[in-house]
Parts: sequence; C-alpha cells; structure tokens
Amino acid sequence: MQFCIVGGKQQGKNLVVPKDSTFALYECLKRNWKVVALIAVKPKNTEAYLWHYATVEWTILSSAALGIPLFLIKSEKISEKEEAKEIEKVLDRITIDALVLGGVGLQKTQIKSIEKVAKKRGIRVIVPHQGKDHYELFKEAIEKGFEIVITQVASEGLGPEWLGRKIGLKELEELKRLSETYGFHIGFEGGYADTFVINGPIFKKKIEFVDTKKVWDVKTNSGYLEVKEARLVEK
Repeated sequence: MQFCIVGGKQQGKNLVVPKDSTFALYECLKRNWKVVALIAVKPKNTEAYLWHYATVEWTILSSAALGIPLFLIKSEKISEKEEAKEIEKVLDRITIDALVLGGVGLQKTQIKSIEKVAKKRGIRVIVPHQGKDHYELFKEAIEKGFEIVITQVASEGLGPEWLGRKIGLKELEELKRLSETYGFHIGFEGGYADTFVINGPIFKKKIEFVDTKKVWDVKTNSGYLEVKEARLVEK
C-alpha cells in the first residue's frame, strides 16, 4: 500500500512535522509502509482550524532531511470544511491507498472533514495514535531520539523562555509539573503550544535553526518563534 502523511491541528494544536506527525511517520516506516509524500498547509494566519501556522514553510527542510517529497500548499481559507478541501489539490495529483494523520487528540469533526475529501477518491484515512496517552507518546518520541523544539506557546505558565527550547526528558517532566499547576494539556491539546522536529532516527540530516526571533504578544500572553534562516547539517 502507498501512504501519504498529512499534518494538521489537534484542537488547535499544530501538527505539521511536529512530534505527533513525525512519530506517526516513524511508525509507518517501521511497518515498512511505503510513504510517497508529505503534505503541509500554510494558512494565512494563526486562526486556521486544521492547519499549523508557525514554521510550516520550513517543512521543505524536513522533506529534504527525511528524503520524502513534500507538497506545500498555501491556504487563504478559514473554515474547517474549506481548509480540508485544500488537500484535494494534492490528492488529485498522486496515487495513494491511505492518508495518515499524525494527531493524538483530533476531534471527530476534524477527522470527518479530511475523510470526506479522501473518501471521494477511494482513499482511507488512518489515525494511528488517536486516543493514546499523550505523555507516554511524548516520552517515547524523546527516548527514540527525536529532537523536538517548541515553536509557539499560548498558555499561562509557558512564557517566551520556552520558545526555541528543545524538549528532553528533563524538560518533559518540567512541562508535566507546569501542566498540573496551570491546567494546560501535557500533549498541548487545545492549542497550548506547537512543536517542530529537527532530528530523529528517520532523519538523514539534522535541521539547524540559524537565525530566529521570538515574537511575543503581551496582551494575549502568547507568542511564536519566527525562523528567519535554517539549514541542513550532517548528523
């Protein structure tokens, strides 16, 4: 069977080449599934229902690092139904048996929006990690060697110091304590934070952020990491 990995949002959480989508890709490759492409959608702003905003443009490096072709789509749509239709542009150009979503806590409406688009083309939608324990998956990804960087935060307890920070087991435990204190989800479900994977066991090269800027909104107590320059380096 031939598969395509697509990133999306998990109740507002960014999942384009972040830990969940990347870990789903890892599981697909481990099962010897043939992954023919990655799909990433860059929305016009952070208000998108399904798609990630910050750092999406750098998935082009993720594609090169993984050795898997990428379809990067720019979207002007802001509605769950219309956003889902954006991937039709890709599905009409490739032949696949299934579409794999990386989310852990995707809402049923989000999955159905993608399924509706895929079903018309006879394509199955697979969500391998749906309903699994977020903390355990986060921990397992780190233990497997995935290097995960926080690129956006939007919760009390998560200040600008977290932007650009790499999450190891120590940081994961710190996040767990903060989540218990401030009430945000440890897997960032609900849009509390976003991540980007820069390295892992399935990466042929590592992604290095060369020039970054922290963009912070004091009114909303949220911000994101603007990556101005990034490159691939040898592992």
